[in-house]
Amino acid sequence: MRFSERYGYKSIRDVIQKESMDDHLKNGLWSIFDTYIWNKVTHKHWQYRHTDSSNIYTLIYNYYFNFFKKPIDTIPTQTSDTKVRIRDYFFTATWHEIYSFIEETIEHYPQSLLSHKNDFIQSINHVLERENSAYRLIGNEITSITSEQEIQSIEEALENSNAFSGVQQHLNQALQLMSDRQSPDYRNSIKESISAVESICKIVTKNDKASLGQALKLIEDKYGLHEALKKSLSLLYGYTSDGDGIRHAMLEASNLNYIDTKFMLVACTNFINYLIEKIKD
Repeated sequence: MRFSERYGYKSIRDVIQKESMDDHLKNGLWSIFDTYIWNKVTHKHWQYRHTDSSNIYTLIYNYYFNFFKKPIDTIPTQTSDTKVRIRDYFFTATWHEIYSFIEETIEHYPQSLLSHKNDFIQSINHVLERENSAYRLIGNEITSITSEQEIQSIEEALENSNAFSGVQQHLNQALQLMSDRQSPDYRNSIKESISAVESICKIVTKNDKASLGQALKLIEDKYGLHEALKKSLSLLYGYTSDGDGIRHAMLEASNLNYIDTKFMLVACTNFINYLIEKIKD
């Protein structure tokens, strides 16, 4: 994790790729195509290696006919030239065009390579997760797993907590641990999210020794915290603090994933935003 990421100098939209695709993500996705499709090309007539004699011609045909919507007689004769043409398209396409390209590939996956299709999908999803894409390949479709509202909640909490350095530090650390592309630490990211909630509660109640449960009671008495919201936060705290919770060794890190961690971060930022607005009233 580099300096700019450790200390929160990258925006949440750079960390979670919602409507963008950086070079690392694009390069990783193309490498999966190269591994599972282009490196497995065979030809009926090895001496010619023509595109129309390859085992992936049906896929290429559909790229041109359905996706590019170009005349099929513009498909290059040689498979090597076809690959260059499609590669050039891939690396100049917009982020959403690349996701559509992946869907087109899944829908018309070469018959001769079907035994590798699941590996292709899993590898695509591995790259999407590694590079913190807001999407995953589920079935034949690219599906959003991170909404605009969730991103806005995290952005708002980071901005609102400018006056509360401890809260902001915990949130930045939670975000960076979750989004570390080399070695994400979901367990400690969740700890940091909860610590951010504890920190804001102690600030609001002016009691550094109050447990989260005690702080929530004080906040409820002073600001009229809704009972359902208090119960929700208490349950989240219980998830991290009971005998099987995230703060105990019994919950293995392998049981946690990006979805668990993002849920906790968003839930905690929602509460922090709510509480900061509440104390302004």
